[in-house]
Amino acid sequence: MSPTFAARRAAAGIATVALLVPLAACGSDSGSKGAPKAGLTVLAAASLTDVFKTAGAAYEKSHPGTKITFSFAGSQELAAQVKQGAPADALVTADARTMDELSADTGTPTVIARNRLVIATPEGNPKKIDGLKDLADPALKVVLAAPEVPVGRYSRQILDAQKITVKSVSQEPNVRAVLSKVELGEADAGLVYRTDAATATGKVDAIDIPDAQNAIAEYPAATLKTSENAAAAEAFVKWLSSPEAQKILRDADFQQPGIRR
Repeated sequence: MSPTFAARRAAAGIATVALLVPLAACGSDSGSKGAPKAGLTVLAAASLTDVFKTAGAAYEKSHPGTKITFSFAGSQELAAQVKQGAPADALVTADARTMDELSADTGTPTVIARNRLVIATPEGNPKKIDGLKDLADPALKVVLAAPEVPVGRYSRQILDAQKITVKSVSQEPNVRAVLSKVELGEADAGLVYRTDAATATGKVDAIDIPDAQNAIAEYPAATLKTSENAAAAEAFVKWLSSPEAQKILRDADFQQPGIRR
């Protein structure tokens, strides 16, 4: 091999390396920018299913790099998951009682919304149900959530206050299961949150319950002490009280949080 050819070959090799180095650097930088900065898992009450999907999308848009995964279930199921050490970053329940029972596992809770109950019936209200007293009719198939579920506890609270005895045909694990029974025509009526009935417009009718006979459900949110993304979890929980998040909740018919009692 001539000295001139060897020199040219070496120069070509150096030039190739010089071209590859910046390309490799660019590829590495691009990959880091595309990777999520924080992945959050939020345990949330089943009645928040629709509104939190909207809220989560809005949060991810305004916080690039943050990915939120929701796990929806009855509040009592979420509490069991927390006690069993399920990996999660934040918790939102449909009642203060459940959250209070987890005080050793959470940060300080903040109430982000309120809700009320309605009587859900199949579209058109075929049984002509007018109020709570009608649910005592033994000929009606009434479905309630189980008593350990917040909406089930609220349901029994308002029925007991009116001295109304209802023999439910089933006791469901969360409010969405109650709503589903009514939607499918497997029940003549069920007690659900107003916001849940609103998600099934055209499939169910919502019979209002007077305020004097109703119960107020509170939704506290808190970070979990086992979170591996504590700062990001705290930021999300704080955001839930922001004007942006509150508008999303209001648009879904949730009420102002007010002051926790």
